[in-house]
Amino acid sequence: MAADANPSSFSLKEYPGGDRIRTLPEIDFNDKTVFLRVDFNVPLKNGEIRDDTRIRAALPTIKYLQDKGAKILCASHLGRPEGERKPEFSLEPVAQRLGELTGNEVLFSDDCVGSAIAKQARHMKKQQILVLENLRFHKGEEDNSDDFAHRLSELADIYVNDAFGTCHRAHASTSGLPKMMKIKAAGFLLEREIGALSKLIHNPARPLVSILGGSKVSDKVKVIDALMVKSAKILIGGAMAYTFLKALQVQTGKSRVELDKVQLARKLLERSKEANCKIILPVDHVMAESFDTPGQGIISENAHIPENMMALDIGPKSRELFKRELGVAKSLFWNGPLGVFEKPPFDAGTTDIAKCIALLENCYKVCGGGDSVAAIHAAGVESGFTHISTGGGASLEMIEGVQMPGIEALKEGIS
Repeated sequence: MAADANPSSFSLKEYPGGDRIRTLPEIDFNDKTVFLRVDFNVPLKNGEIRDDTRIRAALPTIKYLQDKGAKILCASHLGRPEGERKPEFSLEPVAQRLGELTGNEVLFSDDCVGSAIAKQARHMKKQQILVLENLRFHKGEEDNSDDFAHRLSELADIYVNDAFGTCHRAHASTSGLPKMMKIKAAGFLLEREIGALSKLIHNPARPLVSILGGSKVSDKVKVIDALMVKSAKILIGGAMAYTFLKALQVQTGKSRVELDKVQLARKLLERSKEANCKIILPVDHVMAESFDTPGQGIISENAHIPENMMALDIGPKSRELFKRELGVAKSLFWNGPLGVFEKPPFDAGTTDIAKCIALLENCYKVCGGGDSVAAIHAAGVESGFTHISTGGGASLEMIEGVQMPGIEALKEGIS
């Protein structure tokens, strides 16, 4: 990929007001200090990075800014330190890994605001990268404090947001700060995320088929409502499927059911009929007596789950049913695993469906983050998807039609 070529193949114009958001090629970065909001919220264990996907996702923007002569301040949160300085949430290991990935020396600052940091930023040279310490070590970040945002604004000439996974939060670095900056833009990753999801939301090829998994109906109510009016079908797996089955008076045994949401599930099923959207649920399951000692699993005869058993994955008949239903799709949205993905062999249903989706031809396929992304990586079928989102919660809120503070704050005229 050429450093000065926009790696995004999706247009910001798909997003309402997106034509008012600047892109990187529109700005002169030479000898300018750039506050680059990235999502370096990576999983750490004993100070070691377990998955550097989010760091790699920011590389196209970082390399572009370097090639254009910018001085780059990389700012991110990590974990939930709750406004306190906690060493286990330091971004220092991230700075080291970024240096390895870029092949450049990457500087690290032990804070993200203050006179010492401002001085360090002023003395940077072109193409240098400085990783600031965890934004959430300051309470003002999550509080969207004007004072904290102002202190961040004093560090740079230009603001660039490339952290889609945080855009649904009105925090100082994503909402307050860009409103204070005269020059601001979307990074390549953010541009790609906005364009890819906006196309699915506003102009999908029909029919659109959606797949939802995960544990709770309560987490997905709004996204189900939003998808109903767009989708021909919604396929539901994971633990949330058992709440829907319970609503249909199917025996669910010891499976995880949100008993207080059964009536809600029943209403969602009724609304789907009004929206002419077919909700498809598992017709068999892979079961076990216990979650803690699941063994190899037992396949149910039908959708009913015996009293002494719990369902932990969709069964073989359900997989074949889901595959047939997916075969008609011209657009597809997937979020959430269809079983207990972290415990083999109960990852088989999710992996099988991931491989099926990857083989679909002439279909616009978007995965909305979370464990479904892990399934795609585990199956080695990344190339079979049109777009794999880096933000689970952010992608769901965008599908729901919620205004994203971090995106809205980038629009021209908002300062």
